[in-house]
Amino acid sequence: MSTSKPATGSAQPPPPGSRPRIPENFIEVPDQRRYAVSLGVLCLAAKAFDILRYWFWPSDEPLHFARKWIFVDFLYCTVLSWLRIPRLRYSKAVVVLQILTLWLFDGLLFGGISVNVGGGPWAQSSRSSEAPTRSLVWDYLPDFGLPLLNGGRDSHLLGQHTVRMSPISTAQLNPYAETFCLSSPGSHVLVPLLLNNTNPVSVKYSLTPLAYSEFSKNSGKIEHLELTARDLRAIEQSRVDQLQLVRAAAKKEQDEYEYDDEEEEEDSQASGHSLQKSQHLTYIRLSKPGTLRLDRVIDSSSVDARLVYPGEVTVVPCPRAEFAQESVTLQKDVRCATPGIVSGAGEELQLAIDIYGVPPLSLRWQREVGAKREAFMVEGIEGAEHEHQSADDRRVSSTLGQRAPTQVRVPLTVLLDALGTHTYTLESVTDALGNVAQAGQHLEGSTALARKIDPSHYRQLVTTRSVTVLRRPSVSFKHCGPGHPASLLIGAEAPLTIAAVNADTEDAPWDVTVQYEPPQSEDGAKASKRYKGWTKTLTTQAERRELTLRANAPGEYTIVGVEGYYCEGDVLSPESCKVVERPLPSAEIEWKKIHECSGDIGVSASLVLHGTPPFQVYYRSQRDNESPRELAKTFATSRGELTVQPDRSGHYTFKIHQISDVNYKKIDLKGSAIELDVHPPPSADFVGLAHGARGKKSISSCSGSMVNVDVELRGTAPWNVEVQIVGPKGSETIPFRNIKTAKETLSLPIPKAIDKDGGTFEVELLSVEDAYGCKRTLSVPGIAVNVRRILPTVKFYGKPDQRRVTVLDHEQAVLPLRLTGEGPWRVKYQNQQTGRIQTTTLKSPNDELRVNAKGTYELLGVSDSQCPGTVVKGDETYQVEHVPRPSAKLSSDVQSTYESFNGSHILPAICEGMNDHVDLDLTGRTPFQIMYNIAKDDGFGATKLLDQPTFSSIQPRTRFQLRTSEPARIYYEVKQIGDAAYPLAKNKDAIIPRSERLLFEQQVLMRPSARFKNHNRLSYCLNDALTAHEHSNGDGLVTLEGTPPFQLQVSVRNLAASEVHTETIELWDSSWRVQLPSYTFRSIGPHQITVDSVKDASHCEQVAPDPLFRSIWVDVAETAAIIPFSRREDYCVGDAIPFQLEGTPPWTIGYRVNGKVHTQEAKISPWSVTQHTPGEFAITSVAHQQKMCKTAVTDLRYTVHALPSAQVGHGKRIVQDIHEGDQAEIVFTLIGEPPFTFTYQRAELSPRKGAQGKILETHTVSGVTTKEYSIFSALEGTWTITSISDRYCRYPPAQQDNGEKSR
Repeated sequence: MSTSKPATGSAQPPPPGSRPRIPENFIEVPDQRRYAVSLGVLCLAAKAFDILRYWFWPSDEPLHFARKWIFVDFLYCTVLSWLRIPRLRYSKAVVVLQILTLWLFDGLLFGGISVNVGGGPWAQSSRSSEAPTRSLVWDYLPDFGLPLLNGGRDSHLLGQHTVRMSPISTAQLNPYAETFCLSSPGSHVLVPLLLNNTNPVSVKYSLTPLAYSEFSKNSGKIEHLELTARDLRAIEQSRVDQLQLVRAAAKKEQDEYEYDDEEEEEDSQASGHSLQKSQHLTYIRLSKPGTLRLDRVIDSSSVDARLVYPGEVTVVPCPRAEFAQESVTLQKDVRCATPGIVSGAGEELQLAIDIYGVPPLSLRWQREVGAKREAFMVEGIEGAEHEHQSADDRRVSSTLGQRAPTQVRVPLTVLLDALGTHTYTLESVTDALGNVAQAGQHLEGSTALARKIDPSHYRQLVTTRSVTVLRRPSVSFKHCGPGHPASLLIGAEAPLTIAAVNADTEDAPWDVTVQYEPPQSEDGAKASKRYKGWTKTLTTQAERRELTLRANAPGEYTIVGVEGYYCEGDVLSPESCKVVERPLPSAEIEWKKIHECSGDIGVSASLVLHGTPPFQVYYRSQRDNESPRELAKTFATSRGELTVQPDRSGHYTFKIHQISDVNYKKIDLKGSAIELDVHPPPSADFVGLAHGARGKKSISSCSGSMVNVDVELRGTAPWNVEVQIVGPKGSETIPFRNIKTAKETLSLPIPKAIDKDGGTFEVELLSVEDAYGCKRTLSVPGIAVNVRRILPTVKFYGKPDQRRVTVLDHEQAVLPLRLTGEGPWRVKYQNQQTGRIQTTTLKSPNDELRVNAKGTYELLGVSDSQCPGTVVKGDETYQVEHVPRPSAKLSSDVQSTYESFNGSHILPAICEGMNDHVDLDLTGRTPFQIMYNIAKDDGFGATKLLDQPTFSSIQPRTRFQLRTSEPARIYYEVKQIGDAAYPLAKNKDAIIPRSERLLFEQQVLMRPSARFKNHNRLSYCLNDALTAHEHSNGDGLVTLEGTPPFQLQVSVRNLAASEVHTETIELWDSSWRVQLPSYTFRSIGPHQITVDSVKDASHCEQVAPDPLFRSIWVDVAETAAIIPFSRREDYCVGDAIPFQLEGTPPWTIGYRVNGKVHTQEAKISPWSVTQHTPGEFAITSVAHQQKMCKTAVTDLRYTVHALPSAQVGHGKRIVQDIHEGDQAEIVFTLIGEPPFTFTYQRAELSPRKGAQGKILETHTVSGVTTKEYSIFSALEGTWTITSISDRYCRYPPAQQDNGEKSR
């Protein structure tokens, strides 16, 4: 590099040898630097691209990149130096260093140099599997003394020979791990066979029947079959034809689909798997179930293709599930609700499901009630034969494909607990091999019924079970009942409406049976002869809920029964309707002049009206010869008074000529006229009564023929009072005289017609007369007397065998009642089981009694709003029962001991890790859900909860797996049990009381184990007994786990004498310090104490021992001495010469190497020294105990030899391509002292540069006396030498343990 000095005068031009080659007036210096650097960056970018190509896109000539960039880098550096660009000029030494550095990196990056560190056997792993046949640069660099540029290759093991050939042919059965099943006996499946680089002419396979056993003659035999190339082509052609048919059918529905003409590409794309160019699929057609095992595939060259594991697949009949034939119905299944239950039919539906397949099977099904849908899954469905198998048979049959398909019938009990349509649908079934089939598949033609009807309809029948629960229809009279008769007009009809209160339209139409009884005669002796009784059945129109009965005769109409299309119904109250013929209205008229004790001022007519109020009375008023005036007045009661007081004088004529009531209009009246010349008083009223209908006061009479009323009189006593009793057919006036008190109770007789059958009559005050004789007619409101002769009654509705209901224990039971009388009612009842008497108030004649507890309920009494009543005999009881909750108990087959103290079942003890189970017997309605607690002893007198799992079972006997993974006292407690009636999801708080829970426990025994606490070495002297040393750090201490007493077998091995001493010790403690007084160390050197086995009181198999803590070493020494491990006298360069040192450390060893004396201190034994130069090596002395007790050594002399070396292909990298059937010669060159033993290996070719492939084979050749050795091979791979041995040495040297190398 040129230098410059500061100018002292005028600027001087630089010398010609330092000027740039390119003149500055042509390209300025900064631009030259920029161009040079840009060119260098461009070269680096191109080099980076070539690096990517070399590592990720292999080529047949990989080292051409190295040659190219060695040339480019050399050219760039030399041209840059020649241009002499300022700031880019360097000395020649720097330029040479730059070139060599770039060459080194080019060799490392492009595979020209492979670095082998230390020349050990690991160096072979970094050697490239491929190289050019000749590299002029790298092969000759060692000859010029540049080993580093040659990649640091091992000088003892050089060269490699690569043989390449065509790829290997393989065959793989079922490459995508699919499952196959046969849908019917005549169907078949195509099992794919993936072939790579082969065109088979023969495919041989075997078919093993399901559940095959070589000890059973009935299990079938193994078939050995062979498919030729023609058979394979026929199978493929059949598959393609079928595929085209499917595509043609699909194309009609969707024309825009386009298909590729190449079947293989279509198949691979359709299946979601892509094939390589050398791969293709063929198929094996199988029409019988069994295990298909591929035995042999032969290609067109009569060469066997390699079979890829696994080479077998199991084909079974497809699983199927359907409802059993007795559970299938072609007609609509309709159930009627049980009397007294409003939430469902109150009955169970027994269904049976037939499941076929290889067990264990899984079933998915769902239940839909109304808009609520629930899904269920049941697993582990086994056949009945599985319960009778032994444990060994179960282990054998648990292997997939080792069990034959079986038919299992699973019972399913469901509760019809809601109104509406209950639909139970089977979804899918899965067998043990994972084949999933939708319920109803693979059933065509399986039964006689299936062959008669449409397949889709049949699948619907056998996979879906629907039951419709209808409510019981109930009918009653509307707007008519006891106390509210219907009115019948003379010459007309009375419409009676019968209404259905609760009914489903699916149950329409309804047939209602009505019975008619004619009325009795007036004397009550017998029925009227005008009418005859009858019984008729009336039918509603379509879905109408009301029916009109037109009654044309008086009497009592009673609903006897009701029946729908499916269900028998109930008759509600009022079930009877009394029709009363209403007479024509009439009037009793008594005219009186209005005289105010001094003269007539008008006229009044006392009217007794007969009929149905309100009444309208039509009358005329005429004065002298004037035209008559038509007037009318309305009366709300049967007694009225018409008062007319004219305001003018004259001769008046008053006449009542017509009357109207509710039923009849303007009925003529005869006579009843008065003429009158129209020229402070006593009073009385009823007191102490409540107002009834139409403003009248009312009283009730439940018994007796007399009724008492209170009156209040005003005026001067004594009084005379006239009282009128108005009945339905007449009236009676009763006088009461000489009444002296202002308040008086009058006893009035009840009319005989009303006293007999009951009814209503009215009491009116007619007149009152005081002491002065002034008599005044009264028009105060009367009293309505309600006479009850029919007392209220109560009874439970239903026939004696129907007055029973079963409900869940947390639900209310609804007991239907029938009441007569006037509401509200107070009913007294009791539960006979508890004796508790209760009273409730009811408002409807068809009301219900809601109770919670179970037992027999008895009605005790009833009273309505007016009168006390009676209980109907024979209908006073109703029984309520509860659905029992599910329970679980141990099966009788389970061996256990019952402990009455805590109610636990004690199971036999078992060793840790062994499989164990118990069988539970379940009672209730399937399916079941069981929640249980798992706990263990915590070591402090309490228990620790481990888990609270839940599992399901569809069978009444289920298998309960026990936990044996850890040693402890394991407790199992069944906390909750659910079934179809009491599912756990709805009964989370219904926990079984602790005193009633199923409890069982088991002791899981710990496996015994024994190990040394540490593996520190022990020291003993010659002739010492093997007794315990008091070591505070636990050396030589054996710790034991298990149940004492222990039997410990210990062995002492003398390595020098190859003797083994074995003893068995019985121990009661959990630790033992090594002590075998009967054993004495008779020789020096290392001894090994090993724990061979241990047994404890549980007789369980011991835990697998830890090799690191199973044994310890004992050093036995006498005096300071050095003993060689080997009797060898010849060693190699790099070998560690091991010695055993006896005495107390540290030791001081003196030795001589080729006449030069050395001294080294050793702190541990054994001790080793490594020699790096050939020649003579001798041990001269040894001392211990701080260099005391030094012993001269005269007999330890050794010869150190140089290491041998070997070459493959004369140390070059050779790549040779051969065809199948050809052989390649691999030449090995051996350097050293014969005879030779060398090891070579063959590795697979690796597509990645710089990485070695997998080692395929390794061979060792011994006894070679020549310097060159050849082998011939037709296999593909890269051949290298891994080791060589001559007469004395081996390379690479063998690894030695516990040697201390001398530095």
